Amino acid sequence: MRGSGQALIYIGLQPASGVSYMSGKCFVDTDILVYAHDRSAGVKHLRAQMLLEQLWTSGWGILSAQVLEELCIQLCHNAGSPLPVEEVCLMVRDYSTWDVVTATPALILEALDVERRQEVPFWDALILETAKRAGASILYSENLAKMQRYGAIQIVNPLLDPVAP
Repeated sequence: MRGSGQALIYIGLQPASGVSYMSGKCFVDTDILVYAHDRSAGVKHLRAQMLLEQLWTSGWGILSAQVLEELCIQLCHNAGSPLPVEEVCLMVRDYSTWDVVTATPALILEALDVERRQEVPFWDALILETAKRAGASILYSENLAKMQRYGAIQIVNPLLDPVAP
């Protein structure tokens, strides 16, 4: 995946809205990781790869154990062409070098409160609260982007077409 950002520039793709302004810790939701490894996802694959390349370079990427678990399920069992477990193990080892947040009972209780207050599914509430607990300024997600903000966290869908200035 290294170097994919330059490849996108050469083929005429521009970073999606929100991708190029990383200014702190960035939490990445499962859907973005899945697209980064799904070569059949076209432009979404390229944009997700470019974002992850920026996060690898900056060192600002944050994940949760929940995201890694969901990634394993998606890539090993739910993908159109599942990846070998050995390959997914290597990915998990690579991503474990990022900041990885593990849910605690207190975090789960907070997520239950968020679920009730924000009327979002529990797993999404847990992502939101984990990103907050990790100190993320941006949460990259395709599914949660309709919220736009969660407290001090900007929710960005890096897979959308760039917005014209």
